[in-house]
Amino acid sequence: MNLQGDSSSDFLDAVIAGLPASWDWRQPVLVAVSGGGDSMALLHGLVAVGQRIGADVAALLQVAHVEYDLRPTATGDRNFVQEQAAALGLTCHWRRLPVAEQGSRLSGEGLEAAARRVRYDFFTEVAGEIGARHVAVGHTRDDQAETILHRVLRGTGLNGLAGMPRARQLAEGVSLVRPLLGIKRQQVRGYLETHGLAWREDESNENTAFSRNFLRHRLLSEAEQGPYPAATEALARLGDQAAEYASRRAEAVAQAIAGGVSRGADGSLLLSRRLAADTEGDAHLLADVLLGIWRQQGWPRQALTHQHLRRLTSMCTAGDQQKGAEPSAVDLPGGVRAICHPEGLLLRRTMA
Repeated sequence: MNLQGDSSSDFLDAVIAGLPASWDWRQPVLVAVSGGGDSMALLHGLVAVGQRIGADVAALLQVAHVEYDLRPTATGDRNFVQEQAAALGLTCHWRRLPVAEQGSRLSGEGLEAAARRVRYDFFTEVAGEIGARHVAVGHTRDDQAETILHRVLRGTGLNGLAGMPRARQLAEGVSLVRPLLGIKRQQVRGYLETHGLAWREDESNENTAFSRNFLRHRLLSEAEQGPYPAATEALARLGDQAAEYASRRAEAVAQAIAGGVSRGADGSLLLSRRLAADTEGDAHLLADVLLGIWRQQGWPRQALTHQHLRRLTSMCTAGDQQKGAEPSAVDLPGGVRAICHPEGLLLRRTMA
């Protein structure tokens, strides 16, 4: 189906604007397609954009689909995606992932988290096989608003307000990208309807027992139909501002680590007193530096609580005149030991 030169140039222009700078129409791209409206619009939109610039779409775009054992209609979704890919002349990769069957072995993961993990593992595997640098998914601006609201209600820091990034690394050399993240779901569906393009409805999306559906159909829907008609856009705009802040903050953290953290011969890390002095008056920045160190070292962060970070920042900033006010050493989750040192704070992993 050739959509080049159609009347939906605004939608296609928005798709182009959502592509990362690293996007290359000479390289293979894996498009994740569930069969729902958002992913189908992404697929057709990328085909149309590729046709617009004369790219060899059939050779470059490939489809990936996951069939879960969670719904009786899942096989129908898979058949639909295969048929749609074939109609466009695209290769379709699919796999059945028995998430429900493995429910008892999810090691504490929720069902949605487990499904997302195995889905992205599959996408990463296929991307590696076909040499794709990008895996494109169909998250929209509405999805972004729902994500931000979910994080606010669950409890999040400032970085969490940034929502989903437009791109993130899945594996070495493979990035997950979200070209529709700046596009409202209404515009996405309008594109499909204008061109008579089919999609599948997932009946589980109406089940408000799931947190995301509750936010979509109850909180946000009622807010927009009531006193907050721009609720979705307001949340998404907050995410845009938070993302800008997070980017600047990440640069400050990286500079602080580069200038104030040294590594010993035994692998220990020393946070200098100078670093603590440079961040004086901004305990949150010092906490972000500590989290950045944990991230760089691959140390487990899940069990590192706010109380742990407060103790560490106090140990970092405790001067000689306050000697003894803080414990000389503290053991942290994951086998990390923090020790007060004459020149700052020493961090050492005592177990792998």
